[in-house]
Amino acid sequence: MQTHDLQGRPLLIYLHGFLSSPQSFKCQLMREWLKANYPQVTFCAPQISPYTDRAQQSLLTLLEGFLQEPKRGPIGLVGSSMGGFWCTYLGERFQLPAALINPAVRPARFIPAYVGRALQPYSGEEETFCLSQVDVDTMQRVQAELDAPLESRYWLLAQRGDEVLDYRDAQDFYQGQRQTIEDGGDHSFQEFARYCDPIIEFLFNEQ
Repeated sequence: MQTHDLQGRPLLIYLHGFLSSPQSFKCQLMREWLKANYPQVTFCAPQISPYTDRAQQSLLTLLEGFLQEPKRGPIGLVGSSMGGFWCTYLGERFQLPAALINPAVRPARFIPAYVGRALQPYSGEEETFCLSQVDVDTMQRVQAELDAPLESRYWLLAQRGDEVLDYRDAQDFYQGQRQTIEDGGDHSFQEFARYCDPIIEFLFNEQ
């Protein structure tokens, strides 16, 4: 696990989407924006396995490690697409606030379409991978943990022009949570940079 010297500083954990990586545009934008505007915020963007069980275990280990740090500050989550789903899972598990960008809501519905196919991450790695029914079954179990009313604090950022996920699923799922839903746009969430500062305010300054 990557280590960070927290020293009481706020920690922002960014979780990328399915078949993506920490090299994604929004992740790098957030990293560089924090460096320029909020250098006191520690940034962490782990590589998330496409395999459900590995992703779940690695993210739990990551968060448990940070939460055990004696000098840690507040922790906030930001996630895009599948990363938004994992942020919600971790947010509920550890009671952490999260900003969710065009998040996947019930990914067990679309994972079966990838089962048995040789897949390659968009991030350019040469290694391919292949999902199985085990990944679907595991995701269904993980999803089931989120069926109860949400207990943590979330901000849904969605664009109606998302060509991959139906924004209405997220709108319904995060009912009662803060929501910003824009006309147009796409799955990448156009002009994301507008929300970097408000996200920091939401995660670390709002009570």
